[in-house]
Amino acid sequence: MEKLCLVTGASGYIGGRLVPELLAAGHRVRCMVRRAGGLRDQPWAARVEVVEADALEPAAVRRALAGVDVAYYLIHAIGRGADFAERDRRAARTFGAAARDAGVGRLVYLGGLHSAGRLSPHLRSRAEVESILLGSGVPTAVLRAAVIIGSGSASFEMLRYLTERLPVMVTPRWVHTRIQPIAVRDVLRYLVGCAGLPASVHRTFDIGGPDVLTYADMMQRYAAVAGLPRRLVLPVPPLTPWLSSQWVGLVTPVPAGIARPLVESLRTEVICQEHDIAGYVPDPPGGLIGFDRAVALALRRIREADVATRWSSAATPGAPSDPLPTDPGWAGGTLYVDAREQAVPVPAAAVWSVIEGIGDRNGWYSLPVAWRLRGLADRLAGGVGLRRGRRDPARLRVGDALDFWRVEEIEPGRLLRLRAEMRLPGLAWLEMSVRPRPGGSLYTQRSIFHPRGLLGQLYWWSLVPFHRLIFGRMPGNIARAAVAEHAKELFVGPPQRPLRAAPGKVKE
Repeated sequence: MEKLCLVTGASGYIGGRLVPELLAAGHRVRCMVRRAGGLRDQPWAARVEVVEADALEPAAVRRALAGVDVAYYLIHAIGRGADFAERDRRAARTFGAAARDAGVGRLVYLGGLHSAGRLSPHLRSRAEVESILLGSGVPTAVLRAAVIIGSGSASFEMLRYLTERLPVMVTPRWVHTRIQPIAVRDVLRYLVGCAGLPASVHRTFDIGGPDVLTYADMMQRYAAVAGLPRRLVLPVPPLTPWLSSQWVGLVTPVPAGIARPLVESLRTEVICQEHDIAGYVPDPPGGLIGFDRAVALALRRIREADVATRWSSAATPGAPSDPLPTDPGWAGGTLYVDAREQAVPVPAAAVWSVIEGIGDRNGWYSLPVAWRLRGLADRLAGGVGLRRGRRDPARLRVGDALDFWRVEEIEPGRLLRLRAEMRLPGLAWLEMSVRPRPGGSLYTQRSIFHPRGLLGQLYWWSLVPFHRLIFGRMPGNIARAAVAEHAKELFVGPPQRPLRAAPGKVKE
């Protein structure tokens, strides 16, 4: 039976994957996001309704919930500062009350698997949210999951980089805590199945895969699936969660602000106490996906550049949401602009290929050491640094994370605008564009900074000499890369995209 499903957090890791699954199941989908433009380039964007709303604004949430049959609550403030629990609490109360007033038939919440006893602040907040939603007066199904294994998930990226980069690991006590991980494919199957639950179902469900492992086991089994030698794990009990999260933040793409709640949660044994969900959403004929197969599927998606969403798909905690300097009605005050142009003796398409492929392994076309140092400084300050990379090696879409930037606007073949998500005393953008001209094309570049307070002013003026070096070299280097790319295409042909599996053959 077709239902209208509201998906909150549709720009995030789970939400961005749930939407196409609900559509495939025959449901209508409405997405609730803070910025509608962030979903514009999603392959399913034309098939859904998008409503702009902040979860803390009751009137906006009520509008988003009007006429909804099933509402998926996928909001949580992980890594958003010391007040994250209060933000989670307020958002859940606002959403639950609005759902009751709107006559929503069911709430579905993806929470954290936990057992009785001392919980980490992150798991305690998840448990509080589930209690608020269960007490909202709306039939609610809470799915409790531990570590989710899938290409691009924060937990998987943490496991992947720790294992791949550290053949010998000095580890804290939590690597010996037992965990019941679950494949993202099974999480999505359960979420979709909850749309059809009877109205009488009002409870929590533990969901997990068939394997119960310690984190050390997970690292060893990941290494085996990835074809790596067995890892040497040396436990060091005095390592605190704070120290562990700082180490994870340096070694993996996951910043310390997100790594810390993940690490703190791993100190608690998280094993399913029941499997009642199978009575409503039956296990598939082949059974639930085991850990090894989940890792193999995730690695295959990564190799094929077919990662639909990543942990960085959602906006970075603390990232600005102010209007762009080109938005109508911009009244942001002082803007500092560093603008440059470069004539390029090749077609605009060749220049665009370089622009769209910027970042990650291709770098930023000027002083790589300076960019790496800036990324390191950002991570030491608790920011995301340069290690987020990119979702796709060749193509970008609005909302994509790109190292310590996020794609704010893209006009294929013409314009790319990036918003900085590094720690800054102000707002910053980097804009790159190209247009045809006689004899080739013209590349234009603008770096834009909106300072906040005296510190912002001092930041800009102290870095002017470095900007001249960094941004001053980019146009010439991008032009040379475009000329080389054009010459290669003339003699070799255009680069081939990685082969992707046929739909339905390989899926997470």
